[in-house]
Amino acid sequence: MKTNNLIKYLDSFGRYVVKQARTNLSKGDKNATSDLYNSIGFEISSDSKGFTIQFYMDSYGKFVDKGVSGTDKKRKYKDYSGKVVPSPYKYKSKQPPTSIIEKWIKTRGLKGRDEKTGRYITDKSLAFLIARSIKEKGIKGISFFQRPLELGINRLSNDLLQGIKEDITEVLKDIN
Repeated sequence: MKTNNLIKYLDSFGRYVVKQARTNLSKGDKNATSDLYNSIGFEISSDSKGFTIQFYMDSYGKFVDKGVSGTDKKRKYKDYSGKVVPSPYKYKSKQPPTSIIEKWIKTRGLKGRDEKTGRYITDKSLAFLIARSIKEKGIKGISFFQRPLELGINRLSNDLLQGIKEDITEVLKDIN
């Protein structure tokens, strides 16, 4: 059976979700190094059961998308169906690695100051303070991926049916 229109639509759907997710990352000011931005993509595969579209990104993207609850504050995010749900991730005893936060501090060009004297503190000290704060307060999820997925799925039904209809029409024309 011909499936050109269906594959074309799934490709368009995938490109839409990826583009919107990348835009949301940039608008949410979560694109310091562009690593997560550049890692977002999708693949379309097929087997005897049908077609599958699979999205992928760096593993920490799920934490940016859905947030992480802290020891003192519970975080929520809006899922692809539009419901506000609690984050499935939470800090318990460990805090984020300071080495990653140090890299982020350098990328952003941040400098910390001592509260009493106003002198600059080391990046390592600032990273520790930020990591401790993240452990307590968590990370707010920005639904950068969930929102485009929701919008794409809402558009999916009509466009998908139209694509299938065109594929079936082409098959019927070939039979005649």
